[in-house]
Parts: sequence; structure tokens; C-alpha cells
Amino acid sequence: MSKDLYKGYRDPCLSLLKRHDVTVWCELEAQTSRGEFHGLLLPRSETADPYHLVLKLDSGYNIGIRHDTVQNLKKVGYREANYKIPEQEFPRDPEKPTVRLFGTGGTIASRLDYRTGAVIPAFSPGELYGSVPELADICNLDTEKLFGVFSENMGPEQYLILAERIGEAIREGYDGIMIGHGTDTMHHTSAVLSFMIQNTPVPIVMVGSQRSSDRPSSDAAQNLINAAHAASHGPIAEVVVCMFGPTSDRYNLLHRGTRVRKMHSSYRSTFRTLGDIPLATIEDGFVNPIREDFAPRRSDRDVLVQAAFEEKVTIVYYYPGMQPDVIDALAEKGYKGIVIAGTGLGHVNRKIYPALERANAAGVQVYMTLQTMWGFVQMYVYETGREILELGVVPLANMIPDVAYVKLGWALGVHPDDPEAVRRLMSTPIAGDMTDREPHDGYLVLQGGVPESAKFFTNVWK
Repeated sequence: MSKDLYKGYRDPCLSLLKRHDVTVWCELEAQTSRGEFHGLLLPRSETADPYHLVLKLDSGYNIGIRHDTVQNLKKVGYREANYKIPEQEFPRDPEKPTVRLFGTGGTIASRLDYRTGAVIPAFSPGELYGSVPELADICNLDTEKLFGVFSENMGPEQYLILAERIGEAIREGYDGIMIGHGTDTMHHTSAVLSFMIQNTPVPIVMVGSQRSSDRPSSDAAQNLINAAHAASHGPIAEVVVCMFGPTSDRYNLLHRGTRVRKMHSSYRSTFRTLGDIPLATIEDGFVNPIREDFAPRRSDRDVLVQAAFEEKVTIVYYYPGMQPDVIDALAEKGYKGIVIAGTGLGHVNRKIYPALERANAAGVQVYMTLQTMWGFVQMYVYETGREILELGVVPLANMIPDVAYVKLGWALGVHPDDPEAVRRLMSTPIAGDMTDREPHDGYLVLQGGVPESAKFFTNVWK
């Protein structure tokens, strides 16, 4: 049996295409037992099964068609797609503010690789203008591609470089900073930058997208446009995350960098402010503050950059039945700090008490946060909490566990030989990472402070 025949025998889709004399990039009318479809035949992922054709419909979405449901394939055209957007020189206007855009990768600067079926970081920051020309109506944009990685590959090495480059750009006179970043760990980066870069005179706006630029439902363009407004014209000089507000395309939200978290794997409105309310909405080119306690934009160039991070830090998510060797192993491996996401008001079982005591004696700093995400650590309420306090575990009010992790890594990096200084930093609110109380309209209804919540409380809550 020839190689081609063998391949066809093992690959029913290939046999089907040969039988109907069609190839990838053909525009097809496909008649199947499940209906008729019109679209572009795409290359199949190398890791996909051999039983499905991949068709990009006229709507822009892709579907898989099982080979044994196909009754007929008719070629009606051929149009090999070019999914790379050419990089274009950004037009400049001396009357407009100038923003520095740092590219790190992620879906907002990506395209779909039809060879593997994966979204890959392939757009350079300069190509964003080719994709979203409206940016030129807002500001002058200088771009610098620092990294080309998905956000799961962002870590301390990238944090240090990014913080230093942002500080340099601020001192050079830029009116605002934008950071294109993947959404999966954007809240980690926004938190660590909030600690590494303090007293910024201009906005530092992180932006990404949940859906890649080649999809009809992509949120990339709106997020970029609104982030550019926030960075160039907005009054809020803090590290913020700019992403979709509601599921509609109505407005974006600005979330404080230390109080935001990605809450849904694929929803466009995935980011939520936890334990507080967002800083502002952005709609029709206007930044509309929801609250008044934000750091205002300034004209000076003074900024404090402390780019340091101790990597021997971790989060332990407590679960019933946890064994003490989990904590012991971390101490034996040389970890210098542990953040516990405890149950309820900040609890773990008594079984691991001896391990916590051993960790404390070995100089490992241990802090308590909550896996509930909302609420405060209250370790004086129950006996368990009081016992844990006596073992040297330090409570962190309503700090989000992910935020506590990066803050502890930063604090140990800044003060590697001064445990007391680290404890003072961890217990002192910085950039809103701990608050005095939670808002009445933050937890129960969608997202506190936004128009939908205000309408609810006005018309429904009596």
C-alpha cells in the first residue's frame, strides 16, 4: 500500500477532500446530514483528530464538521487568508498627549495559528495601530515590545524589567502608560506593579482581551480604545486594569490594581473588583470616576520604583484534611514566605499547627488570607483563630490571596534581611490592598458602583 493511500485510509477527512477535489483555503458549500454550511476550509490543528473538517463560517466563527455527516462538498472559491496585520507608522499630532505602550503578549496582541489551532502572541505592539486606527484620534503612541509571552509565563523576571521600564518612561515625560497583557495573570501583574511603582504622576493602564482579534466578538478594540483614553486623558494616576464592564459593548471599567481579579475563564466581563468598587467607567471617550479617593494625575515626574522580588514565596490553599508535611516541605525547601488562603474567617485544622510553629521558628513568614475572596480575616472570633495567631501567623484583613502573594515576594525582595520591616510592609495598606470596610453595593449585585447596580438600589432595594 502506498504512503498516500495509507494516509488516506487512516485519515477519512483527507480521503473526503480528495474525493471532492477540494483543499484547505477553498470556499465551500457543504451539504451535511445536519444542514448546509458555507465557509472557508481551514488547516486542521496538528493535535486535532482526523475525523472533522474545520470551517470558518461567514459569521467569522469556526465549526467542526464530522466527515461521515458530509453528503457533498462544492468548491465556490479560493481565498488563502492572511491573518497578519501589517505594522503601520503611527501618525503624530503635537496637540495630543503621548502614551507609551509596552507589549508583553497575550490575546490583545495575538492571532490564531491555524497550523496548531492555538492563539499565539504574534502581533507586535506597532501592529495594534493597523488593527485599531481609532487610537490615532486619541493620542500619540510610542510602542515597545518587551516580551512576547502568554501571561502564564509572566513572572518575577518580567515584573522587574517591566517596572524599571515604566519608571524610565514616566521620567522621560510620557503622559500615560499602557501595558498590553494576557488576561490570565493580569491581576498578579497589576498588583505587583502597584507595589513596585508608587507615587506615579500618570496613569498606568493594563489592558488585554478575552477573545483574539480575528473573532467577531473580540473585545480587543474597545479595550484598547478605552485604555488609551484612560492613559492619555484620564484623571486617575494609579495602576489600573481596563476591561469590559457589562457583557454589552456599552462601557469599560477601571479596576484598582490591587483589588481586581479575573473571575471567569471566557466571559468578556471577566474582571471584577473584590472587596470594593471600581474606580471609574469609560464610555464614549470619557473617564467617569465612581469614587473620589483615587490618586490624581500630576504634572511632575516624581515616581518611586522599587523593583525587587523574592521568588521563594508561595500560596497554600487550605483544604480539609491537609497534612503538616505540606508546610514542612516548603520550609525544608528554603521558602521564605507562605500565604495561606484559609477557610471562613482565617482558619486551618489543628493537625498542621506543629508545622506552622516549626516554620515560624525557622524564620518562614506566614500570613493569613481568605479563600472566600470577600470579607475580612477575623482571627479573634473563634478559638482556632486565636491559636493560629499564637503560632506567629499574621492576618492580612481583606487582602486578596493573589495580591498577598506578590506583595510578600516584593516585601521580602526589598527587605531580604529584615523580617520586622517585611511584617510592617505587609500589615500597612498600600495602593488599596486592604480597606477599612466593604461597600454595601459591592458583593450582592453584579459590581458595586456601576450604573446597573445604582439603578437596582434606586428602584428595587427599598
